[in-house]
Amino acid sequence: MKVCVDPGLCQGHTLCAMTAPELFGLGDEDGHAYVLTEAGEVPPELEDKAREAARSCPEQAIVLS
Repeated sequence: MKVCVDPGLCQGHTLCAMTAPELFGLGDEDGHAYVLTEAGEVPPELEDKAREAARSCPEQAIVLS
């Protein structure tokens, strides 16, 4: 599974980083989320957290593939 954050949709609500701090960081300037893992790869043990983060995003800015 891969995860990415659409920077055009993210509004910096921080719910993804609270749900899955192993996967998402927050920008210092705007608080917008970004993916911490290399190439957006989600380790199998974090896939449930990635799904929960995507569901919790009010802007639907998190895309799983």
